[in-house]
Amino acid sequence: MVREPWRVSLHGGHSGEFCEHATGRLSEILEAAVAAGYHTFGVSEHAPRSESRFLYGSEKEKRFTVARLQRDFEAYAGAVQELSEQFAERLVVLRGFEAEVVPAQSYREKMLGHHQRFEFDYMVGSVHYVDEISIDSEQAEFERAAKACHGLEALAVRYYETVAGMVTALKPDVVGHFDLIRKNAGPEFSSGTPEIRHAAINALEAVREHGCILDLNTAGYRKGLGSPYPAPWLVERANQMGIPFCLGDDSHSPGQVGAGIDEARQYLLNNGVGAVTVMTRIEGEIARQVVPL
Repeated sequence: MVREPWRVSLHGGHSGEFCEHATGRLSEILEAAVAAGYHTFGVSEHAPRSESRFLYGSEKEKRFTVARLQRDFEAYAGAVQELSEQFAERLVVLRGFEAEVVPAQSYREKMLGHHQRFEFDYMVGSVHYVDEISIDSEQAEFERAAKACHGLEALAVRYYETVAGMVTALKPDVVGHFDLIRKNAGPEFSSGTPEIRHAAINALEAVREHGCILDLNTAGYRKGLGSPYPAPWLVERANQMGIPFCLGDDSHSPGQVGAGIDEARQYLLNNGVGAVTVMTRIEGEIARQVVPL
């Protein structure tokens, strides 16, 4: 099989072995990546949350603990290293993780500590919490976050401020699902008010300043948003600013691996983006390459 050089995902590979809300084994995820024609597949399992107040409702129902999350993450770090070697003949597997922004006062040290301790190839920086309230899990939590901010507009502004702060603090290789705030905001959110757009553009400035890659994340399709993350106006603005994009399927099961990637490629082309920036392993070193779509 000829593997197109642009066919690289740098966000996803969550498996039921190491993530409560995913399914399948990591080896099955990687087999699916081979079958989907990926050239390189970055696995970016979620970093463990370090306090019980940040456990999801589904995790609490299953009696997950902070200690369990820590053990699973350590097991993941070992497993992805072993599997990257096993798949080396068929697939470049990058060993990564997806950062969390909680606890707000200490996440920087914790996330950079994970990166250094496990010698990951790269980091995806994502924001799933605003002021330590989840905006990506239960709808009730999202509504609690909006109430704490005194409204949806203020929550969205605060979200983009948190993204900018995360980028500055962590300088991640990839910024995940840039406008995740759309997921639970409802159809009335649309592309946002001038205040929201201003905050989003400020966050893009941070992305550009720190040389990050924006994740063109296909999960937006399966979440019913009608487009990937980020929305068209953000893709166009980021492209005008010279910010590079990568593709990410944000897979949480073998069946989601590769889903929407071809559509996402066309989406980028339709919005004026003619190339992606991929990360891969060349002679044992992690390198970036600009690849035409």
